Amino acid sequence: MATAAARRYATSIFELARDEGRLDEWQKRLELTRQLLTEPEVAAVLANPTIDAGKRMHLVISTRLLDHEAGNLARLLIESNRVAEIDEIVVEFMRLADDAAGRVRATVTTAIELSAADRDRIASELSARLEKEVRIEVVVDPRILGGLKLQYGDRVVDASVSNKLQQLRRRLASVS
Repeated sequence: MATAAARRYATSIFELARDEGRLDEWQKRLELTRQLLTEPEVAAVLANPTIDAGKRMHLVISTRLLDHEAGNLARLLIESNRVAEIDEIVVEFMRLADDAAGRVRATVTTAIELSAADRDRIASELSARLEKEVRIEVVVDPRILGGLKLQYGDRVVDASVSNKLQQLRRRLASVS
């Protein structure tokens, strides 16, 4: 869940991008900013309070990886000690952009890699059920043993074998 500050940043960026008709451009810009600010060496310098804020900003700006607007965002995050919130800002921005476009992002967790056909089938069935475009991300986690776990918005559908075994274990424990 995004912090209030991350939501404010994301909302401001989203409104600016939407008003200028540059949502896709800002999405790429935010991803690049996140990549730079979370790079382990850069993150270590940015988190070091013994290094002057001006020097920390110079490090980020001097890379020339960020355009002027992304550089301004990075500067603002460094000045306000909110660099650690870049992930939350990006996630919240994506949520706002998806809502505006009538899209839903879903995460499907399976024990094995899904085929392209299975991914498409899950996405199309969920799209039909929600009556929205669905973009899925597949996460492979062998700990769920089988089945799948589906998360979209604030909903979770856990049809994994590990969840079924846990439910069975709880029922058996309550009978004893």
